[in-house]
Amino acid sequence: MEKKKYYVSVQSRTIMQNQGDAAYELEIEATDEQVLQLQELFEEEEDFDIDSFIRVHSPSVPYHHDEANDGYDIVLTEIYRTLHHLGTEETKQHIESMQILN
Repeated sequence: MEKKKYYVSVQSRTIMQNQGDAAYELEIEATDEQVLQLQELFEEEEDFDIDSFIRVHSPSVPYHHDEANDGYDIVLTEIYRTLHHLGTEETKQHIESMQILN
């Protein structure tokens, strides 16, 4: 399959083909299937984000003992791993500087 350039915002969970559509942090080159997989990761991250928001109102559970927070962290790391794999050289260097994949 043919790869196309995409502009990705992890913060807003968006993947755009047009650079000027919205703010973005990273550039990738991906097939349609790879973009779909990344979108699914963003949706999974959003689910964990909602679950962890609900948990925040129950302070008896510490962050490091919370399944929703653990899931969020795992999925976020997988998102950055995927972006690193698909990223331009500048994107790869940026993610490496974050040290999130260690």
